[in-house]
Amino acid sequence: MEHEGDDGWIYVVTDIEVDGPWYGANSMRSFASVAVTMDGTEHGQFEAVLEELPGAAPDAGTWAWFQSQPEVLAAATSAPRPIPEVMADYVTWVRTLPGPAVFAASPVAFDGGWIDRYLRRFTRYGIAQGPYEADRLFAGVPVCIRSYAAAITGRPAAEVTPGSLPAAWFGDVEHTHRALDDALGYAHLLVTLAGIARERAGD
Repeated sequence: MEHEGDDGWIYVVTDIEVDGPWYGANSMRSFASVAVTMDGTEHGQFEAVLEELPGAAPDAGTWAWFQSQPEVLAAATSAPRPIPEVMADYVTWVRTLPGPAVFAASPVAFDGGWIDRYLRRFTRYGIAQGPYEADRLFAGVPVCIRSYAAAITGRPAAEVTPGSLPAAWFGDVEHTHRALDDALGYAHLLVTLAGIARERAGD
């Protein structure tokens, strides 16, 4: 049975940590997803640290920043697992969710792009699959939480950052650059934004 504000879809809110801006030249070192429905119910978490892509190397500037943040570096690099294993486990986890899953990130163009490339390279899936692909991991189209926040607040998307929005909208979860912390915060933000939208619509 659906609760008030629950549209039946499960939003897989995802955050990534990378060692540079370019897929292939650089690597995604960790990522995490939190599955939520719009009533705020959490349906699971996935968190992983990955080995570097073959032939890739960290970007010098990005790596210097990581080294200045030892806790962030440790969270993103400790006990990495083989990429094919992680992505296969991720597919299995998404498939166990109790409803149609929609990918979401802030911004989806960056985080979603990396996840899509890793899924496409190491599995048969992607975050957005064409009508010619009958076997799909995610339903519908990915959701950009940053764009959603821009629409709700009336601010340019480029100005929408964790520091520019009320901490309460993130459930007071600190944006630490640990993938799971940030995914939890963004999941709460998505639910908050949806609640504001419903109130404005008079639902």
